[in-house]
Amino acid sequence: MKHELDGASIHIATGGLDFDPARPVLVFIHGSGQSHLTWVLQTRYFAHRGFSVLAPDMPGHGLSSGEPLTSIADMADWIVALLDSLKVAEAILVGHSQGVLVALETARRHPQRVAALTLIAGAMAIPVNDALIEMSQSAPEKAFRMMTSWGHGPGAHKFDNTQPGHAFLGYGRRVMAQNDAAALHADLVACNDYDGGKDAAAAVTQPSLCLLAGKDRMTPVKFGQKMAAEISGAECRVFARAGHFLPAEYPLEVNDAMTTFLAR
Repeated sequence: MKHELDGASIHIATGGLDFDPARPVLVFIHGSGQSHLTWVLQTRYFAHRGFSVLAPDMPGHGLSSGEPLTSIADMADWIVALLDSLKVAEAILVGHSQGVLVALETARRHPQRVAALTLIAGAMAIPVNDALIEMSQSAPEKAFRMMTSWGHGPGAHKFDNTQPGHAFLGYGRRVMAQNDAAALHADLVACNDYDGGKDAAAAVTQPSLCLLAGKDRMTPVKFGQKMAAEISGAECRVFARAGHFLPAEYPLEVNDAMTTFLAR
């Protein structure tokens, strides 16, 4: 659906159903240089299983207009502004990569608005190599290729996509190319600058599920496990062969793990 927020037209995937704020709300928050297309194998699944789904393209990403946001704090406040505009009192946040930082910061800044957290292929900090930050401005297509390659596990480099007719690496590059030219650089700088993850994780009181990827070269699993240990009562599951783009590489397993968690 299309939604106006702060003067920008925001695209939000709702899983093919009209959004109903009376049902439990799942907000899917994408990572750096990504969009709602991260979640195509989750949004429809949960929309048809009793949830109202919001998978927004952040400003300047995917099909959303507006200037890319430049800090994790601004992104967290933007998520809550989106909830306000849709009259949603509280939501379950599902974050991937940078979206994990945004979900944690949202829970810290606005705890009463967050019912639970699912944190996928993330960590409390996501430092970014200076060369990649520079490349995201000077040679963005090269940055897309590098990040897409690093971001997928060994199986994804060999086999076809879990979505028929797609290839993981080609699909990933096309997703990144659809964004505003400044989006990836803004995202990487925001991740690199964010230092509040440890305090945010320690402050979480909501039920939390951490889904981690054993072959993750972007947010290595050991850092995800440290995040899970910092969050009181968090459940943690590691997918040994998965890469950073876990929701696409192992969608059925991710959906099953989330379903079990949400049922509790």
